[in-house]
Amino acid sequence: MTTFWSLWITIITLGTIAGIAAMLVWCSKDKMGVEEGEDMGHEYDGIREINNPLPKWWSYMFWATIIFGLFYLFLYPGLGNYKGFLGWQSSNQTVRSVEESKLAIANAQKEKRLDEYARELDEAQAKFGETFKTLAYDESGNNLRPITEIAADSEAIKVGQRLFIQNCAQCHGSDARGQLGYPNLTDNAWLYGGEAETIKTTIMEGRQGVMPAWIDSLGKDGVREVTTYVLGMSGRKVNAKEAAAGKQRFVVCAACHGTDGKGNPAFGAPDLTDNTWLYGGSRRAVEATITHGRLGVMPAWKDILGEDKVQLISAYVWGLGNDTDK
Repeated sequence: MTTFWSLWITIITLGTIAGIAAMLVWCSKDKMGVEEGEDMGHEYDGIREINNPLPKWWSYMFWATIIFGLFYLFLYPGLGNYKGFLGWQSSNQTVRSVEESKLAIANAQKEKRLDEYARELDEAQAKFGETFKTLAYDESGNNLRPITEIAADSEAIKVGQRLFIQNCAQCHGSDARGQLGYPNLTDNAWLYGGEAETIKTTIMEGRQGVMPAWIDSLGKDGVREVTTYVLGMSGRKVNAKEAAAGKQRFVVCAACHGTDGKGNPAFGAPDLTDNTWLYGGSRRAVEATITHGRLGVMPAWKDILGEDKVQLISAYVWGLGNDTDK
């Protein structure tokens, strides 16, 4: 934070507290020219106004909150760049990448600073770290258990589900059914393949799928015709003449989606025949996808979670679409 904004925040914060204190002092003084407890000479609907002061308990509580606020701002961050007498911080706000974050956390843990996030990570690792390793590794502790084996372990799956909810539910939903632009993980319509190890690779390394915009190449008429053809591939009733024209233009799409439209996991190109649509299956949505393209990004979780947690999440996700009792 620059010096200007630090001073601005400090002045606004302390000025507001000072203003509240001044208002409280002003309201505590009798300026009515009438003795306390005496009639003010006003009456409305049979109710007469009495010159009563602010309740003492109310005034005392207000002063107490002002004193508490000043004491808090002395001990903890709240006044611009001032870090507080105790030097406490919720997390390091200067980091710009996962690598910088990990380094900052490691330094805070090493120096025993009052970094709340680093402290919580220490506590979580001490409490749960061994549990993750026990569930993810075999008895020797050297080799990861197969994902399919973990998926049949009810205790491991409970942990995998909790890890999923904590880290993946923001995009895929707590029930893993996804939302517009984020895949449903329960329907077996996998963009990059639904094999156990492939799912793990997706989580570990992340994915970046690019669907180029075709408006410049196809033009508006071409986009409309290809949209009609694609909708027809998924079993919709469409204009046959327009679909035939779209089929001729679909050759530019076949490089990724295949001539039969069934997609290609190597590119993350979806199957266009199964009526499962990541960005919506209405004519308008499909036309928008072809016109403007799409950019789908799945972040890499390897450095954030570690391989043992990813192994458990992979088992949970794989088990959503597979019978683990077999």
